[in-house]
Amino acid sequence: MQTKRKYIKVFLVLTFITSLTCFGSLQAQDDKFVVVLDAGHGGHDSGNLGNGYKEKNIALNVTLEVGRELEKNKDIKVIYTRKTDVFIELHERANIANKADADLFVSIHCNAHSSQASGTETFVLGEKNTGRNFEVAKRENEVIFLEDNYEEHYEGFDPSSPESTIAIGIEQEVYVEQSITLARKIEDNFINKAKRKSRGLKQASLLVIRNTYMPSVLIEVGFLTNTKEGAYLNTKAGQSKMANAIKDAIVEYKKEIDQNVGKSMIGTEKVDKKTVEVLETMPLVYEDVTFKVQIAASSRDLEPKSYNFKGLSDISKVKDGKLYKYFYGSTSDYNKVKQLQEEAKSKGYSSCFVVAYKAGEQIDVAEALKSAAN
Repeated sequence: MQTKRKYIKVFLVLTFITSLTCFGSLQAQDDKFVVVLDAGHGGHDSGNLGNGYKEKNIALNVTLEVGRELEKNKDIKVIYTRKTDVFIELHERANIANKADADLFVSIHCNAHSSQASGTETFVLGEKNTGRNFEVAKRENEVIFLEDNYEEHYEGFDPSSPESTIAIGIEQEVYVEQSITLARKIEDNFINKAKRKSRGLKQASLLVIRNTYMPSVLIEVGFLTNTKEGAYLNTKAGQSKMANAIKDAIVEYKKEIDQNVGKSMIGTEKVDKKTVEVLETMPLVYEDVTFKVQIAASSRDLEPKSYNFKGLSDISKVKDGKLYKYFYGSTSDYNKVKQLQEEAKSKGYSSCFVVAYKAGEQIDVAEALKSAAN
């Protein structure tokens, strides 16, 4: 016990010394938060042509505006699937995001309907494809027929088959909670900031986000087939309003993720390399606290086996309402759990974060860390 206290005291002293030299920096210098922005359609795929407007052009304009605003944030890196009027295959859009090890994938589109339906919708991947949701998924997925060798890339997938769309909903569901969090922020901003009508957050089996290994959403910024809404979305002012609502939601989401991960610890980036190595490997044990790495949340009850979690073992789960939360590792050593978090990130769980439990109840990580001073 005396040894553990000694380690904690050493850690606190070194951290305090570090704060004297870099007090202005309250966040550790991590890699930038990577956002992949995907403008729907493009090239010979015009998307919908409601009221004579071209979806591909409006989606691109909104996407580029979102990107320009996000790029003003030095902590965010923006990658585009397209910046010009070119055709990008659906599977390649996901590949771009995966190769970039992105933290978010955001696909932007415009809606269409045979009536004067209006309003925004933000979709996350899921199995709920009844009625209107299935029609949206079918329309967006039918783009594959414009691709060469689509049979090879999509393994016999049939956009007209409800069974096919249900099957793809499972693949990204480990990121459903984070995707829903972002989607809600986007729709809230459409209502409160852009002053637009919202049709809400929905789930559908959309190929463009099927194979992305990060939280992903598909946004329908409005109906081009609606006379007033189509005209609004075809204006620079309308596109700017929608883009800023999306940008603000992404920034808000990033702030929330940063807080959940616990990055507000005073940074150690100015400490010499040898000291950093000592700090990272030194046991930092908190009595009566258990740290875990939350890697996913899903409505599906998955077996906590390594083959379901990209080879990671020591998986546990808890049921929280309708969701199952999945965790990697279990330790009272804070430095150990940070190492486990890096391992999980290396396996593709880029948005994983540390959680803390005490007496079987989840508590804030910051609250757990305060016990070091006692």
